[in-house]
Amino acid sequence: MMYPVKRLLIGRPLKSTELGEQKLSKTKALAILSSDALSSVAYGPEQILIVLITISAAAFWYSIPIAIGVLVLLTALILSYRQIIFAYPHGGGAYVVSKNNLGVNSGLIAGGSLLVDYILTVAVSVSAGTDAITSAFPALHTHNVLIAIIFVILLTILNLRGVTESASVLAYPVYLFVLTLLILIGVGLFNIATGVVPSNLHTPIGTPVAGISLFLLLKAFASGSSALTGVEAISNAIPNFKEPAPKNAAKTLTFMGGLLAVLFSGIIFLSYYYGIAPSEKVTVVSQIAEETFGRNFMYFIIQGTTALILILAANTGYTAFPLLAVNLAKDKFIPRMFTIRGDRLGYSNGIIFLAISSILLIIVFEGKTEHLIPLYAVGVFIPFTLSQTGMVVKWVREKPKDWVRKLSINALGALICFIVTWMFFITKFTQVWPVLVFIPAIMFIFHRIKNHYEAVGSQLRITEDHPAVAIEGNVIIVPVAGITRVVENSLNYAKSLSANQIIAVYVAFEREDEKKFEEKWNKWQPDVRLVTLHSQYRSIIQPLTKFVDIVQHKASEANYGVTVIIPQFLPKKGWQHILHNQSSILIRAFLLFRRDVIITTVPYHLKK
Repeated sequence: MMYPVKRLLIGRPLKSTELGEQKLSKTKALAILSSDALSSVAYGPEQILIVLITISAAAFWYSIPIAIGVLVLLTALILSYRQIIFAYPHGGGAYVVSKNNLGVNSGLIAGGSLLVDYILTVAVSVSAGTDAITSAFPALHTHNVLIAIIFVILLTILNLRGVTESASVLAYPVYLFVLTLLILIGVGLFNIATGVVPSNLHTPIGTPVAGISLFLLLKAFASGSSALTGVEAISNAIPNFKEPAPKNAAKTLTFMGGLLAVLFSGIIFLSYYYGIAPSEKVTVVSQIAEETFGRNFMYFIIQGTTALILILAANTGYTAFPLLAVNLAKDKFIPRMFTIRGDRLGYSNGIIFLAISSILLIIVFEGKTEHLIPLYAVGVFIPFTLSQTGMVVKWVREKPKDWVRKLSINALGALICFIVTWMFFITKFTQVWPVLVFIPAIMFIFHRIKNHYEAVGSQLRITEDHPAVAIEGNVIIVPVAGITRVVENSLNYAKSLSANQIIAVYVAFEREDEKKFEEKWNKWQPDVRLVTLHSQYRSIIQPLTKFVDIVQHKASEANYGVTVIIPQFLPKKGWQHILHNQSSILIRAFLLFRRDVIITTVPYHLKK
């Protein structure tokens, strides 16, 4: 019944040979891998003003030099991740760089931080977009959580259909957002140049401001740097690009950096020149749009595309999380199921896990995830710092051509990212302290999984020191509940195996039933030994498993195997399964974990 629904939602399965058709062009990759970074323009500049307003509106001119600092960091990150793309063309980003150059634990810190960060990306982005929608339609405000969950489910279905299909759908709203913001910035600058906007709305640059301090400026810089979240996603997703993948990924990263720089600096400058102050009820972008166009059609287009890009920013997580999970799974730090491609050639298990985790976050925080934004930002800057430092170590160790220039870029990026990370911890400790709990917890889980896989591998590996013990014979036990065609079918199968001994086992609750069954059995199957067990406590499992233990112990002394054949009939209708076979399911579940017992189910299909 579920198969037609799955085909309707996900689409027809794709052949493995069609994988090349699922690769992304630069245009589509820019849309789905840059949505997180580009959407941060909607709140990054505002974060700077929120810090500066604690002094006074006169301090807003400091947003200009702070924005320049953010652009310097952006430039360092773009140049650095371009080098990472060419140095590690198979993807993995900060995890692979940190693991290869700084050690396994550093790689796990980077990888674990990014996995959690991508989950936060989905939860925060969808919740922020939902807030923007319910702000326009207040009647829907009480349904925030439900609406956010619906958006997550829709994005999940879209991504399960394949990266190409999701990119084809999501590219339009992302580019529409970029276009509307470019129009907003262009018209705003034109109004300033033509004198439409009065020059007395802002404090001149360089005006002394009482109470300003280096600490506060660094805090504003750290807050504004939240606009750079998502920059690393392209380096994680190189395998999704069309060939030549590294070159296409590097070009996409550069173009994304240029777009982000233009949009970020444009919004910062307009907010400064217009004298925009941050407000709890109205965003900075909304105020700029209203000042520029008034509350007309263009204003509502900007608001609509902003809400949409905030929701679609979650798609960066859907693209980057599964690929990062693949790298961790290949190294045996997370379950191998994350390496399996689904019907549509995407890593479906990673997509589904991401969706479930983000939905749980939305429910726990009731859709109010604004307190997660600092945690979300610091979760990115820790991998930023580690990847930049890892590249510094790589250049020093390998000394390739032009290594001094490359080293300088990464060293500058590492220094700035390190400062930003510490500023988050110092200024927003009450909001980011969970990172000090979840990173050690995740690393502990990673190592436990790795140890488990290594222990399993050592036990499964064939070695000359521990050859397998030969099986000299086989004892078959057939639990029976009556004299039926199902039991007859199972006994016929048991006889075909040329077993040394077949034992039918019947568990009786009453002595009278025990004697009656023995009489019937001796007439029906006189050549098959019957053992009847009396259960004083009306349990089938306990006496049966105890009997299996006794037989197994004696059989092991003679190097005999023990096989338990479980008769089971299958109803014609799927829903009828709930009416039958409970005992066989319980027996199978209990015996499955007993050593050296082979369990075989012999099905008997009913015709009507």
